[in-house]
Amino acid sequence: MGGMPSALPDGEPVPEDGALPGHALTGAAGRPLGFYLHVPYCATRCGYCDFNTYTATELRGSGGVLASRDNYAATLTEEVRLARKVLGDDPRRVRTVFVGGGTPTLLAAADLVRMLTAIREEFGLAEDAEITTEANPESVGPAYLQALREGGFNRISFGMQSARRHVLDVLDRTHTPGRPEACVAEARAAGFEHVNLDLIYGTPGESDEDWRASLDAAIGAGPDHISAYALIVEEGTQLARRIRRGEVPMTDDDVHADRYLIADEVLAAAGYRWYEVSNWAAGGRPEARCLHNELYWRGADWWGAGPGAHSHVGGVRWWNAKHPGAYAAALAQGRSPGAGRELLSEEDRRVERILLELRLREGCPLDLLRPAGAAAAARALADGLLQEAPYAEGSAVLTLRGRLLADAVVRDLVD
Repeated sequence: MGGMPSALPDGEPVPEDGALPGHALTGAAGRPLGFYLHVPYCATRCGYCDFNTYTATELRGSGGVLASRDNYAATLTEEVRLARKVLGDDPRRVRTVFVGGGTPTLLAAADLVRMLTAIREEFGLAEDAEITTEANPESVGPAYLQALREGGFNRISFGMQSARRHVLDVLDRTHTPGRPEACVAEARAAGFEHVNLDLIYGTPGESDEDWRASLDAAIGAGPDHISAYALIVEEGTQLARRIRRGEVPMTDDDVHADRYLIADEVLAAAGYRWYEVSNWAAGGRPEARCLHNELYWRGADWWGAGPGAHSHVGGVRWWNAKHPGAYAAALAQGRSPGAGRELLSEEDRRVERILLELRLREGCPLDLLRPAGAAAAARALADGLLQEAPYAEGSAVLTLRGRLLADAVVRDLVD
């Protein structure tokens, strides 16, 4: 499952009314606007998870009624209203909405629809808006999915991770193998045209055969989008502690590379085309991509509502109070829940464009590079890590080998 990181950066204070600098909305009409809605609740904590999430036990006694998921939809709706005030007469209709967590589907379907309705009423939705929620396979059924579809959701992302029970056990995932595939069928029956399955590779104890079985199961379910992420062992997680105690082996970068190559081979053979290093769309169709994530990767505007959620509008980035109780208390007092912000310089934005756009199939415009970065790009082209982008003149794109070394290539290009 996706979500917000548990640690927040430093930054300057956010005004109590959340007001943005005047330049932030300059030219806004030409940029897409999205909303990310963070639902921080989970039934249990997965051993690898470092997102800003809370179980009922973790919240008990630390936030009172304000931290309760029972009134969470009403609380988040207040931030949507704040967003309308801050953005003023901004005429844009919302292009994408993404509900992530945590486990959004621990809330009643009516609550998710209520939050979406607040955005529709305050801003309006683009005619072709993409409306996504993440879902735990064990937390939804046909009636729930039908209620989401009737309420306006048109895309859903299920956290599958693996088809093998022993791999799920290491990750502390509680769903039954086979359930995510059944969820895809139930979502299709409810009218969802766009369905994603999230996979994780490189879990301790996973074999190549296990990974191929997971890919085959995901493809067999028939989603139009599959994401595959290397397992990252974050400090402070239960998995990190188990590895430190020697209970399970450490993850291995060479294994990650092998698994990625397997994923690209198997997915390509099944008709899925990569469009971002960790994401594949059926037939490469634009409508099968996650348009919301593309807002992030292309530096568009989005408002992140919920505890710890990050936002970006016109070169201003800010983040909310991390704890649900502190977040709700700020809104109850009529204050912005923003905990800090930073104003991005032109150089910051140039570097971020390279970092993010190089991961895309369309590649990175070479005119963004400084002389040292251009020299590094020439070396990477000669070494077969980059190639001229076939879809965008004057851009370079990672080759398959370059995707395996994406972080290193990017580091060289931002100089």
